[in-house]
Amino acid sequence: MATKRDYYEVLGVQKGASDDEIKKAYRKLSKKYHPDINKEADADEKFKEVTEAYEILSDAQKRAAYDQYGHAGTDPNFGAGGFGGGFGGFSGGGGFGGFEDIFESFFGGGGGRRVNPNAPRQGDDLQYTINLSFEEAIFGVEKEIQYKREETCHTCHGNGAKPGTEPTTCHKCHGSGTINVERQTPLGRVMSRQTCDVCHGSGKEIKEPCATCHGTGHEKKTHKVKVNVPAGVENGQQMRLANQGEAGVNGGPYGDLYVVFYVEESSIFDREGSEIYYELPLNFVQAALGDEVNVPTVHGEVKLKIPAGTQTGTKFRLRGKGAPRLRGGGTGDQQVTVKLITPKNLSDSQKEALRAFAKASGHEPQEQNQEGFFDKVKDAFGGSKKK
Repeated sequence: MATKRDYYEVLGVQKGASDDEIKKAYRKLSKKYHPDINKEADADEKFKEVTEAYEILSDAQKRAAYDQYGHAGTDPNFGAGGFGGGFGGFSGGGGFGGFEDIFESFFGGGGGRRVNPNAPRQGDDLQYTINLSFEEAIFGVEKEIQYKREETCHTCHGNGAKPGTEPTTCHKCHGSGTINVERQTPLGRVMSRQTCDVCHGSGKEIKEPCATCHGTGHEKKTHKVKVNVPAGVENGQQMRLANQGEAGVNGGPYGDLYVVFYVEESSIFDREGSEIYYELPLNFVQAALGDEVNVPTVHGEVKLKIPAGTQTGTKFRLRGKGAPRLRGGGTGDQQVTVKLITPKNLSDSQKEALRAFAKASGHEPQEQNQEGFFDKVKDAFGGSKKK
């Protein structure tokens, strides 16, 4: 089994990175490796690796557990049985549960409390990526998605037995799910506890398995669900859909579905949170004399007055023309930055007009005074000007 890489290494950030640094790194890498964009053979695996790393490091609790215990701390079952206590710790009574647990920890018993194999357990969580256009992410949209998941078998209703029969208590472990095994160790013969090899820990035997699920209690089916994408979502954000994951065990609830949003880039806009950025091209005349222009926004075109003498890089703010703030608080703004465009193909009349303007401004064009320029070059190198 391949060893998982360090999550900080996956995202290319330092261990003490801020939430913003982690978010920016994820956005960059998720775009780079998204399977719809990157067609390399390993792009899908890298995308999943990046998403998994972000899931852990963007959650304060999960990140703290990972920083302390590594990948073991991200296991949903971590701390649930191995050492008997709460998350990541030992039991409140001070250390291990007793002398027996010490032996079990060293000699295969697993330690801690026994887990009832017949207790209901929640199913596994799933993840699904939804592709959104730039506009869909801003205004929200309803999407219907479908995916394969394990569901409770419709024939046996999850018990794994053929209709008309019932699972029976395991004859070897008597329903405990574990058996005691005697082993020879350097300290002598030691009794340890292991998972029952007959019922594989379930505590039950199925004499006549269900023909549909073959005794598993689950069947793979295509599941459909409607997702109401909220207005203002950003690339890499996710939402949890309760009970839309895999079927539970022993009547336990379904797991959850985590929907991750991948937002396509706009051809004309940039976005940072609720702020939208647009670069407005203006020609020299518009900037010098002023103008009124139409500016595109995600909400439609608006008119913007350009004052005379506007310089390149000048910024204007269009209030309320940005993206909705995801957690309420209204709508952001659109920032417009002026970019002066220098014409490349001028007609003769346009050139003459510009020369006249330059002359009137005291800045005669270089091309009308080329001889004087070359004379200055000669003087700089010790030459003399022709008489």
